[in-house]
Amino acid sequence: MKRFTCDELVELLTAYLEDALDQAERDGVQAHLASCEGCGRYLDQFRATIVALGDRPQEKLSADVRDRLMSAFRQRQRH
Repeated sequence: MKRFTCDELVELLTAYLEDALDQAERDGVQAHLASCEGCGRYLDQFRATIVALGDRPQEKLSADVRDRLMSAFRQRQRH
């Protein structure tokens, strides 16, 4: 099983939530989440954002807002 750093895990979360990882990667993400409280909170925040924005038609979310949200996720202070 691959062991992921926090930075690697952040990059894989979208694929994890979309069930687009192979089983070894999925197992590695789950193992990391089970042992890293900070990444678990980050996943919870990511899911909450998806729920909050998920019902919005994409055309109502401007490219600028989408870019700023993605930038904030990428630049978030890690632990």
